[in-house]
Amino acid sequence: MKKLNYFSSGTTTMNVDVSALILRIIAGGFMLYGHGLGKFQKFFSDEAIQFVDPFGISATATLGLVVFAEFVCAFFIIIGLMTRIATIPLIITMLYAGFVIHGADGFRDKELSLFYTAVYIVIFLLGPGKYSLDRLIRKRRATV
Repeated sequence: MKKLNYFSSGTTTMNVDVSALILRIIAGGFMLYGHGLGKFQKFFSDEAIQFVDPFGISATATLGLVVFAEFVCAFFIIIGLMTRIATIPLIITMLYAGFVIHGADGFRDKELSLFYTAVYIVIFLLGPGKYSLDRLIRKRRATV
């Protein structure tokens, strides 16, 4: 059995892949369940849509874009499908939430969206890892 060196700055590929999986599941799951699901239900309900409309494209269109980012893209991140592309709408949405929606608020109100921004940037740079549909698709294309 290999002895662990807790002061080593090195890591293994397996550790990186497992870390990517855990980070994707947590960041995508928290976003999907904590933020996207409620907006998804609101978007497809019969009640009138009241949502912030900063670009003048209508509250419905703005909510649709946010649902796409917080629900659809978060789901893609969880399963590791088009992972890097899926992080881009989430990064934009979280930056918008932090600097526009909570622009006049204190740091405490901006903190969560800025934290999500940082996490999605890390996922973008790290990639989906071995345990993802992206990897499965790439591996399958290489054999065909």
